[in-house]
Amino acid sequence: MNTNPVFSLSIPTKIMFGCGEIKNLATETLPGNKAMIVISAGNSMRKYGYLDKVINLLKENDVDAIVYDKILPNPIKDHVMEGAAICREMKCNMIIGLGGGSTIDSAKSIAVMACNDGDYWDYIQGGSGKGRPVTKALPVIAIPTTSGTGTEADPWTVITNMEKNEKIGFGCKHTFPVLSIIDPELMVSIPPHLTAYQGFDAFFHAAEGFIANCATPISDLYALEAIRLLYKYLPVAVKDGRNLKARAKVAWASTLAGMVESTSSCTSEHSMEHAMSAYYPELPHGAGLIAISEAYFETFKNDCMKRYMKMADVMTQQKSNRPSDFIDALVRMQKECNVYGIKLSDWGLKKEDFPKMVNNAKDTMGGLFTLDPRPITYDEILAIYEKSYK
Repeated sequence: MNTNPVFSLSIPTKIMFGCGEIKNLATETLPGNKAMIVISAGNSMRKYGYLDKVINLLKENDVDAIVYDKILPNPIKDHVMEGAAICREMKCNMIIGLGGGSTIDSAKSIAVMACNDGDYWDYIQGGSGKGRPVTKALPVIAIPTTSGTGTEADPWTVITNMEKNEKIGFGCKHTFPVLSIIDPELMVSIPPHLTAYQGFDAFFHAAEGFIANCATPISDLYALEAIRLLYKYLPVAVKDGRNLKARAKVAWASTLAGMVESTSSCTSEHSMEHAMSAYYPELPHGAGLIAISEAYFETFKNDCMKRYMKMADVMTQQKSNRPSDFIDALVRMQKECNVYGIKLSDWGLKKEDFPKMVNNAKDTMGGLFTLDPRPITYDEILAIYEKSYK
């Protein structure tokens, strides 16, 4: 970060945080009277009663709703386009993303395409996207039931174009949620391994945002507190998913990490993982990040030593003397969450895939490489993949 930074802050999202806060959906002034509720293709939103709860609260607020329920863990462009067409046909005037980051991201993208013509990839920057400007979008309400992406507090949405093997993040001022309700009581049903994957996604949003060359004093505040909370409470939430204190701390850390995304940025670790799950969409985003994280952060440990030591300080609550203390703490945290030593081969990845993944990462999300602590070479990127492979 520059010694005398110049920065701005605009996160135009109303955040309502806390156990039981979902009830505000019945009384809050909402930006429309007919909602499309976007949920995943899985059964958890219905199984645990979250969907019925939201529909009933909306009814109390005189809001009608329809449901779009096809979203995949790595969401795809086809569903964005289909959801937007249904949204227009049914004359919905707001979108509610209910579930994990994939559904809220999809809600944002559907909100864009409900108001703009052509194909979603016409508006994407990077890869084969055409980079057209987005002039408007339907208002989005985010109701996360997981803690990881922080998409409730940032404008970003990550969608995969299956035809092109391109998984690209996109966002603008129109894709910030107008309202986000973060209720930890909706998160107690997440199984341990997904709690860990999602929590580490939030952790890397914060850690990457802290070492990014565009970090600001405000993003540093958000990042260090998110890192501290996740190191302390994510292992607790993994071991006991019904521990509401731990769930709330992890949920708040995830939202803080989303604010990091709005005031700093991810670095190339995210570009590298997007290339992995673009080719292997069954690979959970958080698992991919965990798998490459040790080798990735080793690459930059001598380039921002004080920042590594500061992250280690807040994690261990002890004074750090070397940048490797951060990597040691990261490995310890992964072991405590039972996700250390993830085998990428379990999701079908092969060593011979790595060169095309390097090119994909640079071609589709090359912008994040410009925000690394220093420029990283092709050989270094390839080495990170190779060192991480099991």
